[in-house]
Amino acid sequence: MHVIIISKAFVVGEYQRKLEALAAQPGIELTAVVPTSWREASHNQRLELAHTLGYRLVSAPLAFNGYYHVHFYPTLDRILGQVRPEVCHIDEEPYNLATWLAAQAANRCGAKPLFFTWQNLLRRYPWPFSAMEKDVYRHCRAAIAGNSEAVRVLTSKGFHGRQALIPQFGVDPDVFQPQTVRPERTFTIGYAGRLVEQKGLPVLLRALTLLGGEWRLHICGTGPLQAQLQASIDSLGMAGRVEFFQHIPSDDMPAFYQGLDALVLPSLTRPNWKEQFGRVLIEAMSCAVPVVGSDSGEIPHVIGEAGLITPEGDARALADAFARLRQDSQLCADFGTAGRARVLAHYTHNRIAADTAAVYHWLAAGAETVPEWDIADSVV
Repeated sequence: MHVIIISKAFVVGEYQRKLEALAAQPGIELTAVVPTSWREASHNQRLELAHTLGYRLVSAPLAFNGYYHVHFYPTLDRILGQVRPEVCHIDEEPYNLATWLAAQAANRCGAKPLFFTWQNLLRRYPWPFSAMEKDVYRHCRAAIAGNSEAVRVLTSKGFHGRQALIPQFGVDPDVFQPQTVRPERTFTIGYAGRLVEQKGLPVLLRALTLLGGEWRLHICGTGPLQAQLQASIDSLGMAGRVEFFQHIPSDDMPAFYQGLDALVLPSLTRPNWKEQFGRVLIEAMSCAVPVVGSDSGEIPHVIGEAGLITPEGDARALADAFARLRQDSQLCADFGTAGRARVLAHYTHNRIAADTAAVYHWLAAGAETVPEWDIADSVV
């Protein structure tokens, strides 16, 4: 079965490991359509050719690069006509122009389309996005949802096709490995991600003012909140304890996690956003690093029994969670072991590829009924 997957996410070399894992699944011949670059705010991520074994990668031009909802691939009809796939996996939200155009193009060439969604808020979109969303629902008999609430949103909005709960990406546990020997160091907390208000970074700083004792904070990322964070750190007298890292290459992220005693994701739900997954959690868990997260969105489901959950926005509870980990080395070791085991069971590239391939085979078979089982039902 020939499958084509269309995704801007695969400009990042580390994510291409998923493509290699998909191509290794029985009965799958894979072509990936990827743009030459993707613009994210002020950062232009060029295509990294890092993991390209076992499948064909087609670098295609992208119209309206950097615009999530209206970008599209002008040459996709020609590519689909050359490849003639049986399944077309559109790795975008159903209300996006790229998804709508790709679903139409797939139908024209006889391929069966499916889409991916992270959307965990029940939102009604203005025309023409609402019309595109409904049309995509009509043309797709399968969808992959990246979190449990996205499944409920699809059902509420009237999608009647096959829904599979599968994260978009996993990790390679041979790359994201535990540190073999933990050196003596000051208790070190880490954050990795965009420096934006909804990620709860001001709450994190308030928690650290309550923590007391010795600690260090490593922040990996950039964003509009950086100047404000730096000013707060200076005014709170934390400058000697906090270190910023910008644009660490994906291959160097395991070393970042291995230098931590805890990884924190203190996200805050907002009317137009809540945490959809938190990939940094599974990367840290794969490195056997204890994780602390707020109860925003999917975070509690990702962490499971592998870390501590605190009420979002509660600086005191966050400080207490850090204090527990700092004082209890056995608890840290237990969380590290549990996190690594959870990743191996649910969040590796191979596991996600196998679950995704099962959706492809079901869709290609043209079954008339939707099966009752849910592929990733155990990931809760």
